[in-house]
Amino acid sequence: MKSRGRSASRVPAGPRLAAALPLFAVVVGCPPAALPPPPEVVARAAAAQSYSSQLKVSLSGPQGRGRLRVLLAFRRPDALRIEVPGPVGARLIVVARGEELTAVFPAERAAFVGRTTAEDMEALLGVALTPVEVMDLLLGLSSPRIREHRVRWGPVLPREVRGTLPDGGRLKVVVEEADPDVTLSEAAFLAPAQDGYRLVGADEARDLLAGRRRRP
Repeated sequence: MKSRGRSASRVPAGPRLAAALPLFAVVVGCPPAALPPPPEVVARAAAAQSYSSQLKVSLSGPQGRGRLRVLLAFRRPDALRIEVPGPVGARLIVVARGEELTAVFPAERAAFVGRTTAEDMEALLGVALTPVEVMDLLLGLSSPRIREHRVRWGPVLPREVRGTLPDGGRLKVVVEEADPDVTLSEAAFLAPAQDGYRLVGADEARDLLAGRRRRP
């Protein structure tokens, strides 16, 4: 019996440690590599004609860094609505439809009007993607202009999307809640009212989004 005990005690530490490593990885929560979703899940997501979600968006790029919680909805082929919630009501409401891009800052009674180009989307939001590219991105589809595109899938839709934008900015979108093929009201995609609002340029619009007020 003693000889068996001594034999066991002489097992080299290296093999014992190597054998324990896989268990250690599980204990500390190191996830295995994500498996690709079934092709039918990808196809069903790509075919979605409408989408309603709550997102956490992080952006790091030439214009700086920022994080926002966003309410986003779209309806194919060309209607997109983005809201940035504030303490009381929306801080920002953006509606892109057809070729028109309209954004309002209700608390500031300010409005930005542009086109649904990647340039105007970048000028307003810092993300150089067209509304259609935004829709595709959230449904797991890539664009030739997005590098290092990575998607972590849930059972039905992407739960996290990362990519490098054309200007080198790094985008991360965490999908907190999302529903595809939902019924959305026509009113959601009408340009927000801007009567009595002052028009602002892209620079001031970005300042307002960042919470920076300009001096008169």
